[in-house]
Amino acid sequence: MEELALHILDLLENALAAGARRIIVTITEDTERGLITIEVEDDGRGIEAEALAQVLDPFYTTRKTRKLGLGLPLFQATAAQCGGDLTLESRPGQGTRVVATLQLGHPDLPPLGDMGATIAAALSSEQEADIIYRHRRGQKEFQFSSSWLKLHLGEVPLNCGPVLDWVRRYINKGLAELHGGEDW
Repeated sequence: MEELALHILDLLENALAAGARRIIVTITEDTERGLITIEVEDDGRGIEAEALAQVLDPFYTTRKTRKLGLGLPLFQATAAQCGGDLTLESRPGQGTRVVATLQLGHPDLPPLGDMGATIAAALSSEQEADIIYRHRRGQKEFQFSSSWLKLHLGEVPLNCGPVLDWVRRYINKGLAELHGGEDW
């Protein structure tokens, strides 16, 4: 995938399909160590031990619509290509945690991409879940919480167009401020 945000969107879609009610996305840019860590944790159905051993195989999927499950294997390949790794933990009934670590500054590191659009796309799902997005860079942090937004919106649904557009702009503005207006 051309952007890290597309890998994250795939993980969000997997979490929503697994019935997650709470999804936490944490991105940590450790410029001193030269690493970016992407963690997506959910409280969905989790994965049985037998399936967990197979989910990084691109020819394994539980989907009925196609016979390939490329999301996790592609993210694992991207992490490895960038001098990093991907780990996966899951327990049935307790959720799943995916952590990818990649080298910042690696020539093959894809750009982060449009995280605002990624979170907005997840919120547009019919499956409602609380999504928390934390992005840390050094000592600075940006955070978004859909439950905070829902509290302020009252009866207005999160998945309506104007709200999703605001979410996309709010997150992208927050990330731009986190990076001091730099392109990253």
